[in-house]
Amino acid sequence: MLLRLAALAALAAAPCLVAAQSAPVPVRASAQALTLDDAFARVAQAHPDLRLFDGQRAVFDAEREVAALRPPLEAGIEIENLGLDSPARTLETTLTLAGVFERGGKPDARRALAQTRIDALALQRETARVDLLAETARRHLAIVIATRRLAIAQADVAQRTRFVASARQRFAAGASPEAVVLTAQAAQAQAELQAANARLEIETARRSLSMLWGDPDGAFDVLEGDPLALPDIADFDILRALLVRSPELLQFNDRARIAEARLQLARSDATPDIGWQAGIRHQRENGDISLVGGFVVPLGSRTRAQPGIRAASAELALVSIERDAGDRALQATLAEAHGQYRVAQSAVSLLARDVLPRLTRAASATERAWRAGAVSYLEWSQLQDGRSDALRQQLDAAEAAQIALIELQRLTGQSLVVANATPAPFEGDAR
Repeated sequence: MLLRLAALAALAAAPCLVAAQSAPVPVRASAQALTLDDAFARVAQAHPDLRLFDGQRAVFDAEREVAALRPPLEAGIEIENLGLDSPARTLETTLTLAGVFERGGKPDARRALAQTRIDALALQRETARVDLLAETARRHLAIVIATRRLAIAQADVAQRTRFVASARQRFAAGASPEAVVLTAQAAQAQAELQAANARLEIETARRSLSMLWGDPDGAFDVLEGDPLALPDIADFDILRALLVRSPELLQFNDRARIAEARLQLARSDATPDIGWQAGIRHQRENGDISLVGGFVVPLGSRTRAQPGIRAASAELALVSIERDAGDRALQATLAEAHGQYRVAQSAVSLLARDVLPRLTRAASATERAWRAGAVSYLEWSQLQDGRSDALRQQLDAAEAAQIALIELQRLTGQSLVVANATPAPFEGDAR
């Protein structure tokens, strides 16, 4: 349980989503402020996938009660010589009580199988919970990323609007042709289109997140999240060692225990049960009463049990093979996510350190030069486009890194941060 709680805490403390806010997200006055922890709580409380396990637990509890029952006693009556038309007939009536002595540990094997299924259900529920929390974090991240895209688009719109005003002044003064004004207006319209698309992305992402707890309206705004804050993580070999405690691999341990319980139950069938019967016999002719009893032992129980034993043994061996296959698949997924995070983290850092500052200074210098008539509109527009594209490239890399980080935490079930992240500067509002 401590591991499962750690997995929940790891996702809840995802550094990408609760980092310091270098660029606060505007919040609508009428909207409800929603944190990532709030989203986690709502999903854990309302998602039907988790409620399914409560119903399954009731079914397994009932099956455990059935498994604890012993074979029922059977009461019977037997009448002999009924209907014989003979002076010498003797009508005999026998009252019997019969039952079965279970041998080979069958009751304990049944109870063990039922209990292991209940125990496995708890881990299955926690695994489903972790998967849902990871999906919640991804959808929350989509809102944060779309909000940043909107900020970049709005900054571009503001820049294009200023340029349109300057182009009109130059056209009115006869310093530039009308084509420059029309081109600037078209670029402004394209920037406004990107801003409109970003707003639609925010609404779609908000609705997608709220549907996890069954709210189609999604009337809330997120208050936190700096996707450019990318922490350093442990090396791959260290993360690989953590996979042994992955909820996905721990499920195979439960499956192995269930298979072992089934094997034990199959082996118990090789020991024959003993049926017994006791009763009272009454002879109507002379009124004598006598006690009767007997035992029944089935033959060939060991032979009949062999196919079930072989099937249970094969199932147990198959679980081991499936665990090895699952382990390799998880390692491959871990390696891919780890590599994606490192590459994207490097790209975000490089763009923030070397590319964006130079493009920002170049765009500002080119704008001043254009106002002075030293450069053409095409040169200034290309620099502005290059800066906006670099901002979007940085945001795309940050999104890829955050998704990879969420996946790494889902696989390992714990936080992977080994040092405080230094947020990359966000220049979406830079002029």
